[in-house]
Amino acid sequence: MRILVLSDLHANATALTAALDAAKDSWDTIVCLGDVVGYGPDPNEVTQKIRELGARTIRGNHDKAATDLMQTRDFNPVAKTAVDWTRSQLSAENLKWLTELPPGPLETDGVVLVHGAFQDEDEYVFTPAQALEGLLDSTAPVTFFGHTHHQGGFSYANTNSHLEVLSMRPRNTELFAPLRIEAERRYLLNPGSIGQPRDGDPRAGFAIADLEHGVVEFWRVPYDISVVQSRMRTAGLPEPLVHRLVVGR
Repeated sequence: MRILVLSDLHANATALTAALDAAKDSWDTIVCLGDVVGYGPDPNEVTQKIRELGARTIRGNHDKAATDLMQTRDFNPVAKTAVDWTRSQLSAENLKWLTELPPGPLETDGVVLVHGAFQDEDEYVFTPAQALEGLLDSTAPVTFFGHTHHQGGFSYANTNSHLEVLSMRPRNTELFAPLRIEAERRYLLNPGSIGQPRDGDPRAGFAIADLEHGVVEFWRVPYDISVVQSRMRTAGLPEPLVHRLVVGR
């Protein structure tokens, strides 16, 4: 079974459409690691699409903030402005669906889904030290996480206690980079962000996992960023959010 793994869509319908078009006929089931909304101009369109696809979805911090499940006092002013705008735009049905999203960790289809860290859904995992506890505590050999918007992850060998940082971003000439899954290792993998990458590559990021054949593909797909920026400016969203789509930071 091939699992399409999406994360950090951030209300970017153009990027989501490009990703789904690229992955067409390449997956059997779909999961989402949260942050369906926030930052971007299309909260209803993206939420509705994920609902229609039947994606097994957990909540992210922006989903919680937009539904008043999380206070925004720790958000920077730009992010808080986007949260307030998103909340004002969401339909009653989409707001209810987002409110009812479960937290991670969630085990499904042989993998575990978390938004941030395994122990804390709102914690960012950037370093090996931050990743180790989740690698050891997860109930499955492969765990997918989001939140950082950085494609890649970590692996850990039980046999020799070796922890490896995985830089899996495809080159500009490639659509995807494959990772071979080894039976004696555990993996904490980030598919990248659909709607707002922050690893220096503005292309939409996602992953396709085929654990039966022992491979996870890390994909990057270009999309028309300018049309998203135009919708953001029309909506009155903060200019720093508009600009960062181009630089992928």
